[in-house]
Amino acid sequence: MTLHATVEERPRDGVMEHYLETLGLVERLHRLLLDVIKDEFERLGQIEINAVQALLLFNIGEHEVTAGELKSRGYYQGSNVSYNLKKLVEAGYMHHERCEVDRRSVRVRLTAKGRAVRDAVAALFRRHADVLETRGVIGFSGDDDVNTLLKRMERFWTDQIRYIY
Repeated sequence: MTLHATVEERPRDGVMEHYLETLGLVERLHRLLLDVIKDEFERLGQIEINAVQALLLFNIGEHEVTAGELKSRGYYQGSNVSYNLKKLVEAGYMHHERCEVDRRSVRVRLTAKGRAVRDAVAALFRRHADVLETRGVIGFSGDDDVNTLLKRMERFWTDQIRYIY
């Protein structure tokens, strides 16, 4: 059942209708973000990795992390983080080594090749932010209403999960 079908089946409740519209927008924006990254990498001739993997490299940045840490950040729902990390290591985008403290855990960090992908995604995001602000589509001041709203929703959803158990 889609969010739109859910809206159509319910009586027109303004709050519910707006909430479901927001949920749909968040989902579509994430999918569009992946499409934008995919298109950029196709334009650059970089077809060795997919958009989820490129976003993963971007979010790791200069950090050294475990797969569990990436999952807990919540960026990769619906994708297999361990599988993507394995593929990125095999393709030379990441280094991996066993954690000294917990030998079951593997820590990963970007190679020069991985940093090049991260830099390409950062340049794409930088261009987009500049165009959005220059054209007045959206401003990115510290008190942006959109980000404030989304952060409140994130806190609300996080609280819902914590108190279920």
